[in-house]
Amino acid sequence: MTKPDDSSLDPADLRIVEERAKGLLDRADAWDRFPIPMDDLLIAANVKVAPHSAFDPANLVAYLAGKAASARENIKSAISKVLGLYDADENLIHVDDSVVASRQTFLKLHETGHHEMPTHKKLFRFFQDCEKTLAPEIADQFEREANNFARFTLFKGDTYRQLAADSAFEIKTPIKLAKKFGASIYASTREFARTNSRACSVYVLERVELVEGDGFRATVRRIETSPKFREQFGIPTDTTITPDHELGRVIPIGRKMTRPTTLAITDKNGIAHECIAEAFDTTYNVIILLYPVAALTRTTIIMPPVSR
Repeated sequence: MTKPDDSSLDPADLRIVEERAKGLLDRADAWDRFPIPMDDLLIAANVKVAPHSAFDPANLVAYLAGKAASARENIKSAISKVLGLYDADENLIHVDDSVVASRQTFLKLHETGHHEMPTHKKLFRFFQDCEKTLAPEIADQFEREANNFARFTLFKGDTYRQLAADSAFEIKTPIKLAKKFGASIYASTREFARTNSRACSVYVLERVELVEGDGFRATVRRIETSPKFREQFGIPTDTTITPDHELGRVIPIGRKMTRPTTLAITDKNGIAHECIAEAFDTTYNVIILLYPVAALTRTTIIMPPVSR
């Protein structure tokens, strides 16, 4: 099942979040340091990572001791759904250390975002110490804000977009940039699409399932599109990729990557465009980069003939 949108914010709210992220990058002197200097960011934020994660079952019981009853239930519920936790009472964040290092980095930045946003910190402390819970709409808003805080901090504001624009327009670029920024390939390819000035989209698929008689099936986890792609083609609504899907030919079965493959997609006006798709298997997900051939050509300004 395709995951719901996890990052859209009102422009005014986004500006507030980004200002907070800029402040932390300034305090940690982290703008020009790659990959992200996580330890210095945590020190600048005055927040610590718990030495023994509450996500370990043995530590969970000890961590919950002394918490309000509702807080205990909320924390246990959160741990069953997410991989990070912010304790406002102790300026402490817990991260599931069983996930890969790049994923832990994003989780730490996400939880630090809760700490850096004054409203989050105040309300988290209140709700951790009483018998109340955050309203779902507030919790959802906070999660979106923390995700954008993590995005902005990890990719140094506009730095990622600028480096991607100066690199080859291919799937190898976000893979290389992921290593430079200390991000996961998943996060890097999403950022590549959402900030690109050209028309492109990124499909993030769950692990491919082999289906007897049908070949395979891959559930679409997310689809990220660039503004220009949305304007021209809209937002794709695919939920599953199978062999008979146009992108089925690109799925890397038994290999890490597929070469650029030509296919056709139709724009919002019903006009077919020659496109290219490339795919990479991260072992956790299959990432597909899709873009019209025209996106490979930079815009050329044609000057009118000079009158004589």
